[in-house]
Amino acid sequence: MPRLLNISNDEGRDARVQTKGAKPVPGNRLGRPDIDISFKRYLSTTQAGLHDDLVKKFGEDYAQALIDGDPETDIEQVGRSIATTHTVYLSGDGEVLHAPPDVVELILDPFGQERERRTPQEVEANVNDAMPVRWRRRRMARSELVRRFVIKRTLQIRHDSGITYDYLFKMARELDEASVVVLLGAGEKGREPLRFSQNGAPYQAFLEGRVDGERYKLLLHLSDMELKPPPQGPSDDSDDDSSSDDGGEG
Repeated sequence: MPRLLNISNDEGRDARVQTKGAKPVPGNRLGRPDIDISFKRYLSTTQAGLHDDLVKKFGEDYAQALIDGDPETDIEQVGRSIATTHTVYLSGDGEVLHAPPDVVELILDPFGQERERRTPQEVEANVNDAMPVRWRRRRMARSELVRRFVIKRTLQIRHDSGITYDYLFKMARELDEASVVVLLGAGEKGREPLRFSQNGAPYQAFLEGRVDGERYKLLLHLSDMELKPPPQGPSDDSDDDSSSDDGGEG
């Protein structure tokens, strides 16, 4: 189902328009042209066939027991087709938890070291049909976007009337003629990343326009990962002679 989005243009004028997931390009088809392939899941073992249970029954070296009797295989269960699955939480001792555990948010520094642990904060969605997402000053070439950001999802912005067609067509033509994408921001000042649901992931959103005659395509690319070189760790060469203030031999 299309969802409404309030979007502002470069002049600060906003309008409610529709968005829908962009249709992906069909990938390679597995199998032969005259045969359809379907994937199914089957049960490979039960609790009694796991390592810990086998160790309790046969000891650490149970290789010969596997050869002699296949104790890891439950003939009545293994190979059964699996339809739906459910998540089950286990304690450190393997006991089933009948209530989900408390979630702890782990904050890491750029070097992967733990910096802070905290209770997750409730964050409201900031993308709706009331408050517009706005153009920001940051623009970049389309070719630069695909090299610097991982696009997780793309939404297509569509018109629902002649007025919104003119509004969106002008926007797409401006971006297409400059061969650039523009960064969009949410919130009152238009500086926040886009969150489409409560506690949802924040996305950097880039608007791309394509025009072909009277037809246009306005795409909203969503990214939650920027490709950056790894940060340099603290230098251990503090005593390097090259950092000396001595002027050398006079």
